[in-house]
Amino acid sequence: MGLLDILLGRTKPVAPDLDQLFGLPSAAVTLEAAAGFRPTGSGAVCFATVEGGAFEQTHREVQALLDADAEREGPPVRLSRDGYGYSWLVSERTPDQLPELVNDLHAVNSAMEVNGFGPQLLCSLAGFENLEGRRLALVYLYKRGTFYPFAPLPGAQQRRDNPLELRVKAALGDDLRIEQDLNRWFPLWGAPGL
Repeated sequence: MGLLDILLGRTKPVAPDLDQLFGLPSAAVTLEAAAGFRPTGSGAVCFATVEGGAFEQTHREVQALLDADAEREGPPVRLSRDGYGYSWLVSERTPDQLPELVNDLHAVNSAMEVNGFGPQLLCSLAGFENLEGRRLALVYLYKRGTFYPFAPLPGAQQRRDNPLELRVKAALGDDLRIEQDLNRWFPLWGAPGL
C-alpha cells in the first residue's frame, strides 16, 4: 500500500484464509460452555448465483469428493436458492460431526475458489442450537476472513437477538477471528443450515 492509498483512505482487501474454518470445533466447545449452544450438524456456503457448465462441473466435483466419505448418510451437499437470489451449498452431518462438517465447508469453498468462483463466494455458516431450541449461526465472511454470530429471534419476523450475539462475540474472542465492524454482521434470514 502506497502513501497515496493511505492519504485517500484506500485499504488492501483482506485475503481469504479458509483455514480459519478449522477453528470452529474448538470454538464450539467454548460456545457450549459459555452459552449452552451445541452444533446442529448443518452448515452451508453462500455465493452469488452462478449459472453454466463450469459451475455444474464444480458442483459435480464437490459432490464426488464428499460422496467418497464413507461415514456420510444421504446426499453430501445439496444446492439451494434463497428468496434473495443467492445460492447455497448445504451440508448435513450429525451434531457430533462438526469437524467433518468443517471439512465439507472447507472443501466446497476450496473447490469453488480453485475453479475461479472465488469472487462469488460470500460466506459460510455452521448452525448451533440450545436446549430451548434457539438457533444461532457462526458465520465466516469469505472476503474478510472473519466470523460473526447471527441469532434470529424465534417467532419474530426478521428480528435478531443482538445481546446474545454480543455475548457470543465476547465468549469466542480467543477462539475465532471475530469481525469487529458490526455493520458487517449481515442478517441471513431464511439461510439453509440455520
